[in-house]
Amino acid sequence: MEEKKGPKVDGGDLIITQQESPTVPVYYDEPEFVNDDGTPTEEELATLRRVAGKVPWAAYTIAFVELCERFSYYGVTQVFTNFIQQPLPKNSNTGAGHIVEQSGALGLGQRTATSITQFNQFWAYLMPLFGAYVADRYWGRYKTIMVSIAFAMVGHILLVICAIPSVISNPHTSLAVLILGIVIMGGGTGGFKSNISPLIAEQYTQDKKQVVTLPSGEKVIVDPVLTISRIYMYFYLMINVGALMGQIGMVYAEHYVGFYLSYLLPTILFSFCPIVMAVCRKRYIRTPATYSVLSRSMQLMSFASRGRWSINPIRTYKNFNDGTFWEKAKPSNVPAEQRPQWMTFDDQWVDEVSRGIKACKVFLWYPLYWVTYNQINGNLTSQAAVMNTHGLPNDILSNLNPFSLIILIPVFDLVLYPGLRKLGINFTPIKKITFGFIVGVLAMIWAAVLQYYIYKTSPCGYHAADPDCKPSPINVWAQTGSFVLIAISEIFASITGLEYAFTKAPTNMKSLVTSVFLVMSAFSTAIGFAFVTLSNDPLLVWNYIVAAILATLGAILFWLQFRSLDKEEDKLNDLQKTAFVGNVDVSPVSNAELEAANARRVSLVIEKP
Repeated sequence: MEEKKGPKVDGGDLIITQQESPTVPVYYDEPEFVNDDGTPTEEELATLRRVAGKVPWAAYTIAFVELCERFSYYGVTQVFTNFIQQPLPKNSNTGAGHIVEQSGALGLGQRTATSITQFNQFWAYLMPLFGAYVADRYWGRYKTIMVSIAFAMVGHILLVICAIPSVISNPHTSLAVLILGIVIMGGGTGGFKSNISPLIAEQYTQDKKQVVTLPSGEKVIVDPVLTISRIYMYFYLMINVGALMGQIGMVYAEHYVGFYLSYLLPTILFSFCPIVMAVCRKRYIRTPATYSVLSRSMQLMSFASRGRWSINPIRTYKNFNDGTFWEKAKPSNVPAEQRPQWMTFDDQWVDEVSRGIKACKVFLWYPLYWVTYNQINGNLTSQAAVMNTHGLPNDILSNLNPFSLIILIPVFDLVLYPGLRKLGINFTPIKKITFGFIVGVLAMIWAAVLQYYIYKTSPCGYHAADPDCKPSPINVWAQTGSFVLIAISEIFASITGLEYAFTKAPTNMKSLVTSVFLVMSAFSTAIGFAFVTLSNDPLLVWNYIVAAILATLGAILFWLQFRSLDKEEDKLNDLQKTAFVGNVDVSPVSNAELEAANARRVSLVIEKP
């Protein structure tokens, strides 16, 4: 093996040898040694504080686009419940109740309103799978986003039409146009969501940890993962700025002018999305479509599964989890004459696919968490309607959720998380997600206890939602706890999920893995459909209890299954990048090409002679 002379130190020359190494270079005896490329040594990784890097300005323009899109989406969906559930007020042809009366339009009741709002959620979070597939295989993220915006714009226009006074006077026609608008808007929203979050994160191009010295003299490690985490924290902040403005503004538009204005204003702001994207197009880092990567990953998993299936399920489980599943599928471990035609990738891509599969397994537990979050969009709004609102619109209280997030996200990013790192506490994504589940449970317990006392104090007892019943004397601000707790749970679970999807996905499959995370919300909505019979008096206490039980089970089982990933966090983040991109025309990889690609895994190991 070739030897190279290293720097002189006490005790003789250091001998630098090339050797297969883990994902991070290993250094012995000399913690003072600094890598030429500025990457941290093992000693520095263990002792230096980690900080986030600088966020590129292009990311802020994408965040503004997300703000406009979320303003439009949450602005219109915020008034869905009243539009569907409550009847048209007397002497009103726009649905406006002017606070004196409850605003409404179709008068179809709480169960129908809950079903349609849940369908909207299900559809909008199911479509990201399709949008991600189109982006990764055919169009790339930028073009997919632009086409999705066009689809969503058509849906927004249909929502405006369904609330025009001449249409709203015919409930059947209005309902049909509303549902058509929801379907088309949801398709556009899905294509947008699965691609906008990877697009903003890939504007940050630094992928290696770097040791830098702060003006204070402190040496720190600039960690790309923390930078991505910060990008997603403020991306989520912009989401909630848009949601807060949209929800508050459209609620008052609904109550004082009518539903048509609640649908028109979001449509106008949404029109800024394509303008900003087009103006900044040449400034964005745009990943092209990679064509055959998805099918290649399926072929890889099929290849790795050969010989592992058994009639005995226990034997099958052991075969799939013996630690060699992915290793035997690496091209370097497959003789050239036995290598399939489609095996044109390198070993690093197999590692990336393995990491992406681990992330998708993590996301499989998310539906049990989203069941708690989904209560904001229907049941908690209906709960507020039977409480003493003191003149506030019943659907204004849900804005405590985005308002709390706007305040808490900077606190978590600038105070809590850095404070934990200074204390030496490695608050990994798996821990954050587990805490998210737990806080979601607490929010449901709060809602269940509050609903119990609503029934106790309502003049109509367990039929508090009866249209002829006076509201419970309990102040509507008692809901604050539920909304704030759900906001905290989102910081732990939802933001971390977006970060985890991006950092763990294969380089050329980030939209797809992000869509897997997003589609879990659709599955949670399907779970909600199963319990829709609980979304009505006198069973609403049980509605929140069931949500709390499901999230509790999710927290326990999630932690038991994935707590070992805590120890692998740095290893997974520091995988060598693949050279494989993906193409329509494929040819078998040669041994020379394979050796050249795998040479990037070789790292320096410092040894005393």
